[in-house]
Amino acid sequence: MLLAAATKPADWTVFVIASVIVLAGGLGVVSARHPVHSALFLVQTLFGVAVLFVEEAAQFLFAVQVIVYAGAIVVLFLFVIMLLGVGRPRERIVDVLKAQRPVALLIGVLGLAEFFGLINASVWATGTKSSAGQLTGPGSNVEKLGRSLFSTYLLAFEVTSALLVIAVVASVVLVRRPHAAADDEAREADAELERAG
Repeated sequence: MLLAAATKPADWTVFVIASVIVLAGGLGVVSARHPVHSALFLVQTLFGVAVLFVEEAAQFLFAVQVIVYAGAIVVLFLFVIMLLGVGRPRERIVDVLKAQRPVALLIGVLGLAEFFGLINASVWATGTKSSAGQLTGPGSNVEKLGRSLFSTYLLAFEVTSALLVIAVVASVVLVRRPHAAADDEAREADAELERAG
């Protein structure tokens, strides 16, 4: 009893500090002007969430958060950002769809209304049985999660990984337009003319 009472202020302090780190990182993600800075703020947010997982004694989720999200996913984001060449000046793009912003605002307001409606819901338990099996019983949670992920949800897991690869390739293809190649050829021709002259 004494030990539990002694750890409560420490737990509260760690929670508050990690929460401030997460909130500051989240605000930095949406407010940073440079995409690389935004990705680094995302790393800060993900590490803060990892600390919160440790606080809740969820060591497996902590490891997944650090290795998969803060490691692999953010490295993928940075790779795509660097590949697309964000530092180069670009022409300003005019919105073709004028109704796009009001529709997005309306969808955001509806999402917030649904969120607050869910908060006010008094009953959360649905009474349905778990589709992935029992959480209790013999074996570790990691073993149960792995068995469920690579048997029941294998197709969804593979489709998600394929979609991520397709998204990276599509973003590179969309940015690498033919006129950029023509501009590069013109610059090379000018450089050769200067060398010859």
